[in-house]
Amino acid sequence: MSAIDKEHWEKVFSTKPETEFSWFQAYPATSVAFLDLFNLPLGAHIIDIGGGDSHLVDVLIERGYQNIYVLDISENALNRARQRLGNNAGKVHWIVSDVVDFEPPVQFDFWHDRAAFHFLTTPERIEQYVNNAEKGIKPGGYLILGTFSESGPKKCSGLEIKQYTAASMSRRFEEKFHRVKCIEEEHATPFNTTQNFLFCSFMRKV
Repeated sequence: MSAIDKEHWEKVFSTKPETEFSWFQAYPATSVAFLDLFNLPLGAHIIDIGGGDSHLVDVLIERGYQNIYVLDISENALNRARQRLGNNAGKVHWIVSDVVDFEPPVQFDFWHDRAAFHFLTTPERIEQYVNNAEKGIKPGGYLILGTFSESGPKKCSGLEIKQYTAASMSRRFEEKFHRVKCIEEEHATPFNTTQNFLFCSFMRKV
């Protein structure tokens, strides 16, 4: 785990309310649309990578999913989500880890990542993420990635990011995944600005 990255994110999540983050969504509509697209059984293993205090976990609990995992490098972020969920927090596996150091405890049916992957900017860290996804998603399982597009910001939270197109993202995962669907989305921030996101879904080859 990068001590510098962890320190950065622990500070971010200890100093601002969620509504002051550019990525805040009261309801993660696009992520839920991909969840609906694949019609997963309630026993499916689902992980939200870089989930922090995102509200996707609230939707998963409300719908009755039984094997929910949320991973984030920031313990402060996960603690905030736990506090928001109250007693429901016990229905979730919480994992404090840099995603490139993550050793998946199971193979997942649904691996969701909105805006974590694009913070990986070196070939080594990107390759490790891809390797972890290949190991961590079961054959026939799904990978959903949301990153800034080439029309989106070049930085987030003061950090450099890597922009993607549908083609460049697909090339990263083409060895073990089939691309299913890509869309672009204009995310409205709490500051009345917009950010262009690219969302792509993939199926792990059988």
